[in-house]
Amino acid sequence: MNSGFKNTLVFLMLLSVVGLSGCASSPPPARAQENICDIIAHEPAWYRAAQKSEARWGTPISTQIAFVRQESSFRHNARPPRPTLFGIIPMPRQSSAYGYAQAQDGTWDDYRRATGNRLARRTNIDDALDFIGWYNEMSRQRNGVALNDTYNLYLNYHEGHTGFRNRSYNSKPWLLNVARGVESRARTYEAQLPNCRLPSRWCVWPLC
Repeated sequence: MNSGFKNTLVFLMLLSVVGLSGCASSPPPARAQENICDIIAHEPAWYRAAQKSEARWGTPISTQIAFVRQESSFRHNARPPRPTLFGIIPMPRQSSAYGYAQAQDGTWDDYRRATGNRLARRTNIDDALDFIGWYNEMSRQRNGVALNDTYNLYLNYHEGHTGFRNRSYNSKPWLLNVARGVESRARTYEAQLPNCRLPSRWCVWPLC
């Protein structure tokens, strides 16, 4: 094998490894999901994806990760449960929510058009976190919610911008409790972050 071919092969292998950084990974164990340091150690690429989203849109890393924890528990292909008729016959799902961020079809299409990211996939953590950042920025622009106000950002995220303006959440005490939980988790993650061993911005597996 000549040296030129070897160099080309090595380059292609490295390129494929870098390209895998945003691909689906197995979720961290349930206990690890309570500590952002354990989440980062489980999958360093998730931290780098959150960094990129924060730099672009302004939502703190801790808030992004808290959203994903609530929405999908870090499962790349998460969907709402499918109801059954008489406990046997599968019925259509009540929502098109899918992926890490549980983005619905129409809202995901809005994101792809608005950002020009036509190839974005809901099962890709980079795209999912960028979507969360984008949606929260829309919440800031449309409803005046600060990007560090996790509680009201989550209410926007769940109810939609029009629903938030109409205060639809007031008739859903369970949702208010969920939003408080997301806010509390984001604060916990934020407090944990300074103690984490953070990955470098650029690395190649398995050296990350």
